[in-house]
Amino acid sequence: FQFLPRHQQLSERVRKRLYYGWDKDCSLDNLSSPVADIAVELLQKVAPSPIRRLQKKYVSHVSREACISPCSMMLALVYIERLRHRNPEYLQQISSSDLFLISMMVASKYLYDEGEEEEVFNDEWGAAGKVDVQTINTLEMNFLSAIDWSLYTDPRELFEVLSWLEG
Repeated sequence: FQFLPRHQQLSERVRKRLYYGWDKDCSLDNLSSPVADIAVELLQKVAPSPIRRLQKKYVSHVSREACISPCSMMLALVYIERLRHRNPEYLQQISSSDLFLISMMVASKYLYDEGEEEEVFNDEWGAAGKVDVQTINTLEMNFLSAIDWSLYTDPRELFEVLSWLEG
């Protein structure tokens, strides 16, 4: 079972359309500058708290340190859209920086944490986001509760987000 069929074509599409360049050896393990700009704008809107307001410098730092892939970003955006419909109160209570960090971590865990060779550790995400592990654990539990543990995503939802990002 492969979560994303035609993964190679998807990678090429992301590379070309989300400003990663044409070089096939170019890594997709952090967010391109335009995608980081979109993340900042979108998350500041959905989580409007003035406390720990998301900045591009923070997005770039976390993206680089935690190796956030564009697919993780797309999945995180699906989760955030679910929260907008299911639990808008949660989005009023969390800072945009914390929402960015925790949505990317949960999405990365869902996509890449197989529990053997590729594991996602909360302490590493905490270090990348400059928060302690207890805070990251609390953010994760609150996020999962807010989304009602609804993490499965049909690949078509990811392609809808990709089309939106491309626009």
